[in-house]
Amino acid sequence: MRNFIILIFILITSSLSANEWEDKKVFSNGKNTNSLSILSSTDTSFFAPIIKSFLDKYPDIKIEYFVTGTASLDEIFRKSPEKYDIIISSAMDLQLKLVNDGYAKKINQIDHPNWAKWRQSLFAFTIEPAAIVLNKKAFKNIAIPKTRQDLIKELRSRSTFFRNKIGTYDVRKSGLGYLFATQDARTSETFWRLMEVMGGLGTKLYCCSGDMIDDLVSGKIAVAYNVLGSYAEARKKKSDEIEIILPADFPTNMMRTALVSNSSSRVKTSETFIRHLLNTQTEKNNDKTHSLPPLFLKPGQQTIILEPALMTYLDKLKRKTFIKEWERAIIQ
Repeated sequence: MRNFIILIFILITSSLSANEWEDKKVFSNGKNTNSLSILSSTDTSFFAPIIKSFLDKYPDIKIEYFVTGTASLDEIFRKSPEKYDIIISSAMDLQLKLVNDGYAKKINQIDHPNWAKWRQSLFAFTIEPAAIVLNKKAFKNIAIPKTRQDLIKELRSRSTFFRNKIGTYDVRKSGLGYLFATQDARTSETFWRLMEVMGGLGTKLYCCSGDMIDDLVSGKIAVAYNVLGSYAEARKKKSDEIEIILPADFPTNMMRTALVSNSSSRVKTSETFIRHLLNTQTEKNNDKTHSLPPLFLKPGQQTIILEPALMTYLDKLKRKTFIKEWERAIIQ
């Protein structure tokens, strides 16, 4: 009997630690007759206001919110699609592939821009830029670079200073980082020149924007490339140590997306949440206290759109080739 109890304990412990969540939180008003499980790459502090506004309307629902990286999110969901009702990620290409592979539920009668949805199953709810973020002290009395070419010149002219003080995504581990890198590479050869310069200076590789910004504010690094602009803006409100640059040469904007699992047993409640999310994130209804920007294109602004071409670099051979080229440039 004792051995049986120990075995149960081991199985439970193993199950709980199988996924090392970046965060996990339960939202509840204490009157729960229904529940939702959300698997997300969005930091809890950014998404909590949306959840709380939903629970104000539907107080009988409990929401379990799990946070992990974009690449691991895709892996976790594919292994157990029945465990999660709603999937939220900034890796647009991986989300699009989930829909194409049959993992998403079709939701009809949602009025949403055609460029911000795919097959009535994947819905964008933010537009966010990839930014170059600088530590102000490192650029004191120096012209702030406005383009990637400006940054290349600055890194080359002060190579001793910038050695081991640059950060970017590890595209092998970050789905969003891989999306940003492949989009940059498709747009201009300047990306590869920048990667080679950064690689020669011992660039540090990160899983996520939050960690990059932490090290930038502390002074461990002076430059962070392709950071999520919304996360940088939120930190700038608390700390005046950083400067945010949206490159003038070719700005990159992405859309954060949501889908309902095709294996969800709570489809109606999940669809209700999606409708609330999309309604909240319009420019008109977006609460200024929310950290996530609304789904709104300014005049002349462009964004990565939801289309089959997004999945080009998810092809195994193309991904392998891209990663090898990236490693040759950034790891020297």
